[in-house]
Amino acid sequence: MQNNILVINCGSSSLKFSLMNPVNGQIILAGLAECLLTAEAVITIKHQEKKISIALSDPFDHEVAIKFLVDYLTEHQLKKSVYAIGHRVVHGGEKYSQPTLIDEDVKISIEQLSKLAPLHNPANLQGIQAAEKAFKQTPQVAIFDTAFHQTMPKKSYLYGLPYHFYQDHGIRKYGFHGTSHYFVCKEAATMLKKPIEQCNIISAHLGNGCSVTAVKQGKSVDTSLGLTPLEGVMMGTRSGDIDAGVIFHLVEQLGYSLEEVNNILNKKSGLLGVSQLSNDCRTIEEAASNGNVQATLALEIFSYRIAKSIASFTCNFTSLDGLIFTGGIGENSMFIRSLILSQLALLNFHEDKLANETMRFGKQGNIAQSDSTPCWVIPTNEEWVIAEQTYQRLNQEQ
Repeated sequence: MQNNILVINCGSSSLKFSLMNPVNGQIILAGLAECLLTAEAVITIKHQEKKISIALSDPFDHEVAIKFLVDYLTEHQLKKSVYAIGHRVVHGGEKYSQPTLIDEDVKISIEQLSKLAPLHNPANLQGIQAAEKAFKQTPQVAIFDTAFHQTMPKKSYLYGLPYHFYQDHGIRKYGFHGTSHYFVCKEAATMLKKPIEQCNIISAHLGNGCSVTAVKQGKSVDTSLGLTPLEGVMMGTRSGDIDAGVIFHLVEQLGYSLEEVNNILNKKSGLLGVSQLSNDCRTIEEAASNGNVQATLALEIFSYRIAKSIASFTCNFTSLDGLIFTGGIGENSMFIRSLILSQLALLNFHEDKLANETMRFGKQGNIAQSDSTPCWVIPTNEEWVIAEQTYQRLNQEQ
């Protein structure tokens, strides 16, 4: 096949990639370069049921990782099958609501939007620039995490701040995990045998980062993540919603610097901070089952905040087709799903315990009782969305 899409998801010290068929989602090759910018930089490639890991040479950066990938693709006669490259870009601001062909103006915009995503957009741009050097004539398309949420109304995305902060500085809720929410809602619509434009769904993407999204008639109308990925429900290491006055108290009364507070809220809070053990839900669940009080408390807060967010988002609907769990925790933790559903009985969510226990490790289906509002576990596939939307965007040009 000569129209495979190379999907690139670039982090500050990592580069995740996959070569795939955009029509059916078949993965031809996938891999990860990690510990970039250090002497421990390594790239792992899975291809034809084989897995290889190779240490990368100095300067250990994204460009070196992509050069290694290109050499591998060339050696295995796969480079000519790359029709285009789809890049995950975290923040598109208000400017980008659709898959976008990358040119110099788009790269400038991505750089300018780095002020809204300083940890992500610069890395995404590095991946784009490295891919452009390696694939000189190949179209590059940006798929923005925030794009799906650009259908939110002002009442959902504006904060109760002086309006000029939005007008002059773009301070508003943007939301993230857009490709994930879009994919699983599309899958749910297929299960319902309805066009997505007729579906009202709440989607809960639960992993180390978490977000809940209300999807009305196929469009995002509210989401829990905000200007940054710190707002919303409690997460692996992020606090989620807190009284903003806590920040002033930490700085003015307890003597913390703003840098320290930023680090606490983003990297030391959430499941890690409350459990005092780990940000890994599996570790915390095991500790809770052995009687660890802090682990139990962490899981209770985590599930309650998510249930509360789901319940609050029902104000967007007069009818609800169902709830989706996705992401690493959402797809695999029957315990967390059970805890959340037990707090949503008023919305007619009642767990089918056997179905919930069965629905793990890539399985997909309804875990609610037959007379309940449906609740699906749907494994997400953001790479396929990026590949599919990249292919569709380029075919619009023809």
